[in-house]
Amino acid sequence: MNTKSADYYNVDSLLSEENKLVRDSVREWVKENVSPVIEKGNLDGYFPKELIKKLAEIGGFGGILPEQYGGASIDFISYGLMMQEFERGDSSVRVLASIQTSLVMNTIYKYGSEYLKKKYLKKLSEGDIIGSFGMSEPNHGSDPSSMNTIYEECEGFYLVNGSKMWIGNAPICDIAIIWAKSKNGSYACFLVDRKTSGFSTSKIERKLSFRAAETGELIFHDAKIPKKNILHESKSFKSGLESLNLARYAVAWGALGIAMECYETALNYSNERVQFGKKIASNQLIQKKLVYMVTEITKCQLLSWRLGKLMNEGLATFEQISMAKRNNVEVAYNIARNARQILGGMGITAEYPIMRHLMNLETLITYQGTDEIHTLITGRDITGISAF
Repeated sequence: MNTKSADYYNVDSLLSEENKLVRDSVREWVKENVSPVIEKGNLDGYFPKELIKKLAEIGGFGGILPEQYGGASIDFISYGLMMQEFERGDSSVRVLASIQTSLVMNTIYKYGSEYLKKKYLKKLSEGDIIGSFGMSEPNHGSDPSSMNTIYEECEGFYLVNGSKMWIGNAPICDIAIIWAKSKNGSYACFLVDRKTSGFSTSKIERKLSFRAAETGELIFHDAKIPKKNILHESKSFKSGLESLNLARYAVAWGALGIAMECYETALNYSNERVQFGKKIASNQLIQKKLVYMVTEITKCQLLSWRLGKLMNEGLATFEQISMAKRNNVEVAYNIARNARQILGGMGITAEYPIMRHLMNLETLITYQGTDEIHTLITGRDITGISAF
């Protein structure tokens, strides 16, 4: 048992050699490539674009897909561990990789024609093009099925009007996967190329959270989308909601990464900081905070590992993924707050990652479904009664 790391229950013993190799290589990559540049990106409000091709080189885009489509056929636990390590570096790195993989590449792989798969997946995996995913809107965040973005079938193309708000990668995307609604109540998913007439993007400025992530709006004004670019169409929005599963799974693992980073930072600091002639780690209340952190992290590790096993077996449910997302983000948020308190005034400086992670967690509580929505998803599942 390594009491100085976040693996208090030796969860490593549950991982395959491939799982550990993926995690360790990504962890080292983050230290070498993300840590030196991310604070400046966060303070100045931009994503270090030199990381995009580097992410592709280590398999950060589409790793779960088959090799013929640019993937590496890694399992879901390896994918989760990859997201964990990316978010230990910063949420912006996990956001970029997760949107590219979970929402863009996975949707094309699942619903796209062979033509679209061959045209886009390899380029996405190599970081030659960047994708975004548009579902939430200015007036429809937690209730996406009531979206106002409308599509109309015309001769040879679909006409799309509306907008998508709070969209990761929007300002830098080359393609967008979007959901729209027809006047007769059907839902459709489209692949929209950046060059499409009537399609534009904007960047959301002055954010105090997710500052290094490129976030913006997708705008459609009589956008003409070729018929070959439709991915899916249905009377039900079930497919739209299910398309979020892998992204929410990635958030659950990513939040765990934040929790681990904040705990280890606080643990190390408490063993170095001296007050009243002794290390603050000898203070009972500091130890209480640290014990709370490592206990909750251990629970999250086992929850995430078990969910990964269910994902590998094709047995994970929408509701189980929802629980992991809600739980792990809430735990990470509380751990980050406790860690900030242990560091005192230094906890709010850019000398340490804690305040940056804490601010990012303010977004993660809402991102990919609010804490309240995920609570009610679990409530509906266990009672059989919908409260929303």
